[in-house]
Amino acid sequence: MDSRFNPIDLLVVALAEARKGRDEGGIPIGAAIFTLDGRLLGSGRNRRVQHNDPSAHGETDAFRNAGRQRSYRNLIMVTTLAPCWYCSGLIRQFGFRIVIVGESRTFQGGLAWLRELGVEVIDLDSQECVDLLGAFIREQPEIWNEDIGED
Repeated sequence: MDSRFNPIDLLVVALAEARKGRDEGGIPIGAAIFTLDGRLLGSGRNRRVQHNDPSAHGETDAFRNAGRQRSYRNLIMVTTLAPCWYCSGLIRQFGFRIVIVGESRTFQGGLAWLRELGVEVIDLDSQECVDLLGAFIREQPEIWNEDIGED
């Protein structure tokens, strides 16, 4: 891990996005993209419900908001929840080398695959992230199951 950034400080931005998503009636998953020195390039949240768009995941929203970059290899993807296969594919496709995950207890997504590919995964096991999403899942299990592809 690069000593120029503090993973917990970066997670704060993704958590703020997750809370915005919850307050909008959506799934509380947030993400952000930073440089190695901790400069924010873009952040976003899961907006599947708000936009009626199944592809509007937190990581893709942050990716779009960060705008076009020459390279993503020296950027950090931060997300409150382990990225699903769709978002793991985005991370792989664009060559992110570092992913900071708020938590993976609720959902493992593509973390093992990303690690196999050599991506550095920093799992913070944040109780705040677990609690935020856990409350949503208890309140709206049908939307959560839709989001992760469960019947």
